[in-house]
Amino acid sequence: MKVYKLTVFEHDGKKILDESFEASSDSEAKKMGETMLEEKGYAEHTHRCTSPLGKLLLFHV
Repeated sequence: MKVYKLTVFEHDGKKILDESFEASSDSEAKKMGETMLEEKGYAEHTHRCTSPLGKLLLFHV
């Protein structure tokens, strides 16, 4: 399992979520990140999800 990072920001740049989670692949992490964003109500906020190697899996401004 690899550790991925999901970060969400307010429009003024303030970080409102900075959460790590484990997934077995980039595609699984992307799905998990999308689900987490929807469940927490942050899908329309600026966010990013990165892999352990720094690959950008999700990004929204």
